[in-house]
Amino acid sequence: MRTVISRDGTRIAFDVQGQGPPVILVNGALADRSAGAPLAALLAERLTVYMYDRRGRGDSGDTPPYAVEREIEDLRVMIAAAGGSAYVYGSSSGAALALEAAASGLAIQRLAVWEPPYIRAGSRPPPPEGVGERLRALVSLGRRGDAVEHFLQYVVGMPKEVVAQARQAPYWPAQEAMAHTLAYDVAILGNYGLPAARLAAVEVPTLVLCGGASAEWIQQTAQAVAEALPAGRYRAIADQTHGAAPQAVAPVLLEFFSQERTAGAGR
Repeated sequence: MRTVISRDGTRIAFDVQGQGPPVILVNGALADRSAGAPLAALLAERLTVYMYDRRGRGDSGDTPPYAVEREIEDLRVMIAAAGGSAYVYGSSSGAALALEAAASGLAIQRLAVWEPPYIRAGSRPPPPEGVGERLRALVSLGRRGDAVEHFLQYVVGMPKEVVAQARQAPYWPAQEAMAHTLAYDVAILGNYGLPAARLAAVEVPTLVLCGGASAEWIQQTAQAVAEALPAGRYRAIADQTHGAAPQAVAPVLLEFFSQERTAGAGR
């Protein structure tokens, strides 16, 4: 494990593996840096992979009050640790964070995102108003499990009975440990609408990925995000859902991130 210090003094923990150009993995909700390890192992054959704990998770610190800008600064210092510029791959809410970071002008050479969970009007019900405040209140009362359940049911949209079953799963205690960060993910998504103006500010080549077996609403979102990006492209990976298999995603990412080097060699 290595660490860097973000602008506000927060310690950010990360691991590095592989050789080649750097790529930074930005995880989504309820995930620490270990969640990216299977994908990192496949990418490390040709890339130097940086997996970091977003603030409030794993071995990273957490300095209140939370602000999306602070998470962008965390990614900025990770890019500095990677040599000053890097490829970035963000998943779910981590995809939304990576898009916001690119719109803010961070030194991202190429960006790939997996199913940013914006919601197109009419495609599915949005999360209830005040959901971030509700999550913070549950955590402050010590009801971490209820906070995770509330997020999964009202933000992710999982059926109540499926969430009830999840509470009995071996991974549930680890999810409860990160319950306080759920309000952070909600803050990144704002009102969950498609942020067309911010997406228009993302100038780097961006690949928007989704699962061919994912819900129709999020496939529509991925296509809309790609269309809103000045240098965006869309690709669906057959038979995958929101929790995509690393073996399906890695070859697509390696191809996309190698295109810049191939073009450079031809000049």
